[in-house]
Amino acid sequence: MKVQAKLFLAMMPTAIVLVFIGFFASSAISQLSLHSQTILKDNFLSVLAVQRMMEASERMDSAALLRLTGKASESVVLIEKFQKIFEVQLRTEENNITEAGELEAAKRLRKTWMQYQENFSFFLTFDADKGLAEYHEKLYPLFLEIKECSEHILNLNQDAMVQKSERVQELGRQMNHFTFAVIIFASGAGIFLSIFLGRQILRPLSVLSQTAQRIATGDLGARAIVLGTDEIAQLSQEFNLMADQLFQLQKSSLGELLLAQQGSQAAIDSLPDPVVILDLEGNPLNINYAAESELKITLKHKDLKKDPSIHPELRNAIERVGKHILGGKGPYFPKNFEEAIQIHTPEGEKFYLPRGNPLKEDNQIIGATIILQEISRLRRFDQLKSDLVSTVSHEFKTPLTSLRMAIHLLLEHSVGDLTGKQEELLYASREDCERLQTLVDDLLDLSKIQEGKIQMVLQPCSAESFIETVIAAQRMVAEENGIELETLMAPEKIQVMADPERIQIVLKNLIANAIRHSPPKSKIQVRLSRHGQKAKIEVSDTGPGISPEYQKKVFEKFFRIPGTPGTGSGLGLFISGEIIEKHGGEIGLESSPGQGSIFWFTVPIADRKNILK
Repeated sequence: MKVQAKLFLAMMPTAIVLVFIGFFASSAISQLSLHSQTILKDNFLSVLAVQRMMEASERMDSAALLRLTGKASESVVLIEKFQKIFEVQLRTEENNITEAGELEAAKRLRKTWMQYQENFSFFLTFDADKGLAEYHEKLYPLFLEIKECSEHILNLNQDAMVQKSERVQELGRQMNHFTFAVIIFASGAGIFLSIFLGRQILRPLSVLSQTAQRIATGDLGARAIVLGTDEIAQLSQEFNLMADQLFQLQKSSLGELLLAQQGSQAAIDSLPDPVVILDLEGNPLNINYAAESELKITLKHKDLKKDPSIHPELRNAIERVGKHILGGKGPYFPKNFEEAIQIHTPEGEKFYLPRGNPLKEDNQIIGATIILQEISRLRRFDQLKSDLVSTVSHEFKTPLTSLRMAIHLLLEHSVGDLTGKQEELLYASREDCERLQTLVDDLLDLSKIQEGKIQMVLQPCSAESFIETVIAAQRMVAEENGIELETLMAPEKIQVMADPERIQIVLKNLIANAIRHSPPKSKIQVRLSRHGQKAKIEVSDTGPGISPEYQKKVFEKFFRIPGTPGTGSGLGLFISGEIIEKHGGEIGLESSPGQGSIFWFTVPIADRKNILK
């Protein structure tokens, strides 16, 4: 029998007990409910009918007196109304005879009621003087007799309800005692059977555990003897096979193992870039020659934090990459050269770019390999490229400004009239100049970011204020494109710790992108909300959306989605990401093809101390 079947068998007693208790409890509740319904069905309907008959008879008696006062028309209406009510309720009582003596009382009531109706009709033919004598002589005694019959029927049903209620209470007490006894007995039987079957299942595991403890202490001759064909018996066979292999391995030479270890060490030593291998705790497990000679990393200290010879920035980079990989986030690849670490070496300044991959065994992460790629030459080339871009952008700025001014003066007819074709060409030239000016500004901002020249002046500011400022600046452009700008602010005022000018650049870029890619007669929403200690700003559009394959690339330098209309430089989102990163926030995107896009970023909430300052 398999272990699964045994476990199922061990659980069966408890399951059967639960089902039995549930069935018994359901039966008891049904019995109590049935008795309660019997009370309502048998007696409550009669009690209600009698009470309504008594009320109707009293109303008819009052109507008779009203007639004697001279209000004949009003009394006739009341008499007809309550005669009908009394007759309906009397029939209800006659159809609900449930108690001994109730049938005789109902017949007596019916007979008295017939006499009362007959005398009442005769009473209506008299005037006030004769009617008073008729009322006291015949009508009023019958009225009293009707009340007496009704009260007798009422008492019969009320007494029956009390007796039945007491029987239900007694039955409930008996059910409680019996249910408690059944639960105690069934639970005891279930626990006993579960313990008995559980021991039968766990006994082979105990044998395996004891054998494992003996092998752990060095007794490799110990074996687990477990009879049967289930999974535990198969496990014991595999366990014994492993013990045999360990026993043979203990007798064999360790030379081959040492040779394999030396070969693997020689392989990583042959790599020109420093290599650090981390264990699951993030501590160095092995290093190559380059890491030891160039970066002074050693294995003397098992904890990176306790090794004083490692450069602090290098230690932080290794810990960051190791945390990323060991956290199950996959390989680590640097975003750009700005992540390079500057290290002083005997050969001069060098820059190392960290990257890493997980070490796996049986698809389980057992460590991390971190390669510190030396990129000093590549970084110098990148710096030269950035310097060239910065220089060219600066050189473009002055003549471009003059060109824009000249075109503006021509379009203002400051130097003479223009033909329609000339104006059309100048308008096109002005648009191209504006695009070129935007590109130059983006390149200059990129150059400043890469050189670290952009200084963020963080201060408490109103998130609503800078959102409204940007919306006001972009509203005209949106209206020209037939697009509505809508804002959804948080119910509370939010103060953020940010550089207002830089944050406005980010929001402007996101709104401009949304306008550029949204169809006419659509809506763009700018939403502000609070998430913990950060404020979240979202820009939602109804454009064509972005495919998943491009969503991670839209924040890279100069990236533009293939086939996308427009003349953007591909720098706006990259610059926005750099600004948000320097604010200590995050930027991201949620999109599906054909469903529009939501670009969002977060900035820290200003704490109370900063707001007071």
